[in-house]
Amino acid sequence: MARKPDKSPSSTIAQNKKARFDYFIEERMEAGLALEGWEVKSLRAGKAQLSESYVILRDGELFLLGSHITPLSSASTHVSADASRTRKLLMHRDEIDRLTGLVDRKGYTLVPLELYWKKGRAKLAVGLAKGKKQHDKRATEKDRDWQRDKARIMKGQVAR
Repeated sequence: MARKPDKSPSSTIAQNKKARFDYFIEERMEAGLALEGWEVKSLRAGKAQLSESYVILRDGELFLLGSHITPLSSASTHVSADASRTRKLLMHRDEIDRLTGLVDRKGYTLVPLELYWKKGRAKLAVGLAKGKKQHDKRATEKDRDWQRDKARIMKGQVAR
């Protein structure tokens, strides 16, 4: 019997790469998303963007604002598709209460990090973060450049 090739598609839908540059990520949590049918189809097609999005706490609930899910051209015509609507995040009450305390008292912010599939459901990785200052960003960039140069040097020494 021939084996099927192991071609599992990537479960990542979208990443917020700018979040790691702008914030120190202290903790990472997983939240579900309340989505409409056309949004799920668009996510399966990879038509999502998290670059300018953020998470807010309102009335004891979490919401994702600023994310953009582009509607497919083949979407149903009887549904009005709002690409950047506010989407509700689903988490346990005790997790939301803990986050509320940290955000209100200690000055943390909630940042969406990654949108991905888990067991057929769309999930959002939310980071508990503190903002970076300009000098912190420069230090991060300098360290990244040094790591890249160090890898080049080591690669050159191994080849000799």
